Amino acid sequence: MQCRSCQVIVYGRRFERVARTCPECGWHAPLTARERLVQLLHHDSAEPVVPGPTPDDPLGFTDSKPYPQRLAEARETTGMHSAVLVAVGRIEESPVVVAAMDFRFMGGSMGSAEGEAITAAAEVALERRVPLVLAIASGGARMQEGVFSLMQMAKTAQALAALDEAGVLTVALVSDPTYGGVAASFATLADVIIAEPGARMGFAGPRVIEQTIHERLPEGFQTAEFLLAHGLVDAVLPRSRQRAALGVLLRAATRPVRAVAAAGDEQTPGRGPVVTDHRDVPERPAWDVVETARDVGRPTTIDHLGYLLEEFVELHGDRMSGDCPAVVCGLGLLDGSPIAVIGHQKGHTTRELADRNFGLATPDGYRKAARVMRLAAKLGIPVLTLIDTPGAYPGVDAEQHGQAGAIADNLRLMSALPVPTVAVVLGEGGSGGALALAVADRVLVSENAMYSVISPEGCAAILWHDRAAAPEAAEALRLDARSLMEHQLVDGIVPEPQWGAHSDHDEAAALLRAAVTGCLSELIGKDSQSLVRERRRRFRQFGTTAPSAQPPDPTHLSVSFQLEGTA
Repeated sequence: MQCRSCQVIVYGRRFERVARTCPECGWHAPLTARERLVQLLHHDSAEPVVPGPTPDDPLGFTDSKPYPQRLAEARETTGMHSAVLVAVGRIEESPVVVAAMDFRFMGGSMGSAEGEAITAAAEVALERRVPLVLAIASGGARMQEGVFSLMQMAKTAQALAALDEAGVLTVALVSDPTYGGVAASFATLADVIIAEPGARMGFAGPRVIEQTIHERLPEGFQTAEFLLAHGLVDAVLPRSRQRAALGVLLRAATRPVRAVAAAGDEQTPGRGPVVTDHRDVPERPAWDVVETARDVGRPTTIDHLGYLLEEFVELHGDRMSGDCPAVVCGLGLLDGSPIAVIGHQKGHTTRELADRNFGLATPDGYRKAARVMRLAAKLGIPVLTLIDTPGAYPGVDAEQHGQAGAIADNLRLMSALPVPTVAVVLGEGGSGGALALAVADRVLVSENAMYSVISPEGCAAILWHDRAAAPEAAEALRLDARSLMEHQLVDGIVPEPQWGAHSDHDEAAALLRAAVTGCLSELIGKDSQSLVRERRRRFRQFGTTAPSAQPPDPTHLSVSFQLEGTA
C-alpha cells in the first residue's frame, strides 16, 4: 500500500501489525472503532455495552436527501448503529471502559445516539468504579439533529462531572480529526489527554477561522504538537506507546494506596531516614551550603524519578496557555503504590539548564502543578513535591500571565489537599517560587540544600548595597538545613552521601527514598480532615510565640479607630 503522507510504498501486513502507522514517516492512518477496541483491550476481555434507544430523526430533517437515508447508508457501510462503540475490558490487566468513535460514520459527528453511547459508557464506569478511556475522532456536531445534537455536549459533560465527583479517572485518546462540539465537551474534560502525532483538535476548523479573521494561521496550527507546546494536551504518543502509558495511568488510578517501608540499608549509619535534631548535622559556613546547593552535579527531579519510581507517566500543560519545562509532573508507582510527583527541573549542562529555564517556573508551571495536585486529590493518592529553584521566573510574560496569582492559588490549594503530601527541598529553595510547592504535611530539606526568602545576592544588594556581601547575607538569613531545623521551620533533614548528593546519585536517591517512604508511612491512613487540620495548624504557628498558635481571644484585643466623618 502507499502511505497517504510520505507516498512511500509499504508492506501492508507490516502496516497493519503496527496499528496502521507508516514505518517510514510515522503517519497514523484512521482506525475504525472496532480496530481501536482491538488495539487497546486485552483480546479476550472485551464485553460490549449497548446504549439506550434514541430517536433516528427527531426533526424530520432533509437536505439533499432525507436524514434517515443518510443514517441507513452509514449503518450499511460501517456495520454500526452509531459512530460510537462501547466495551468493558482490560488494558494490561487493569479494568476499563472504552468508548471508541468511528469517523467513517457521518464524520464521527455527535448526534443523540453518539451522546447516549458516551453517557452510557460513563455511567458503566461510574457503576463499576473503573476508569473511562475515550478514543475520539469527530468532525463535531450533527447538523441534521439541530439543538438535539447541541444538548449532547451538556449531557456528556455532566456524565464526566459525575466521574469527577466519584474519583474515577478519565482519559481522552485524541486522533485526527477532533473538532466542534466533541472537542468542546468530553474530549477536553478528561483528566489526561493523549494525542496521536499529527492529530488535529480545536473548536472551529482552520478554514472557518481563516475566513472569519482573514489571517494566515501559524504553521502546524491545531496539530497535536502545537497543542502540546501550548499546554493543551498531556502527551503526544504514537500507537506503539499508548497501551503502555494507559497501563501506568490505570494502575496509578486503581491500585490501593499503601505505606511503603524503607529499607534499613538505605539509611546513614547512626542516623535515621530523617534527621530531626539539628545538632546531628555538622555546622558549615552558610556560603559553602549555598555553593553546594547550586552545584550542577546534584541529582535533579528527573534523576530521582528514575530511581524512586518503577513506573511514571509525565503529564504536560496547564490546559490554558503553556507547558513550563521548569516543572515536571506526573503519576507513577512507588514500590507498587500510586503517587503523584511534581518537581522543579534544572539540568547538568548549559544546554539542559537553558532548556529548563534554569528551574525558574512560569505561571504555566504552577498551574500545571495545581492541575496534577487536583487530579491526585480526585484519585485519592499522595503527592510528593521536589523543590530546586532559585525562585519563580521574574519576566514580563510571567507577570502578564499572573505569576503572583498562580503562586497564591497553589498555596491555597496545597493547604486544602485531602491527601498526604510530602515536600523535599533538594537544592535551592528560593522564595515564593519554592513555597508554591512546599505547603505540605511533611516538609524536608536535604542536608546540603538551602531555603530562603531571597537569594543571598539579592539580600546583599538591597540591605548591604553590595552584592559582594552575599556570604555575609547568607549567614544572616540562616538558610542552611541545620538552622532551618533548629528553628523548626522544616520537619526534618534528609541525609546526603558523605561528599554531597552530587558525589553519588544512587546513594542520594536511596536516602531520599527512605525519608519519603518514612513520612508517607506516617501519613497514609489518616483521614482527609485530620490531614488538612494538622497541616494548617503546622503553618499557623510560624511567626508566633505560642506553641499552639491558636487565634488570639478577641476580648483581649483593644483596637480603636476613627473613620472620616464618624465619631
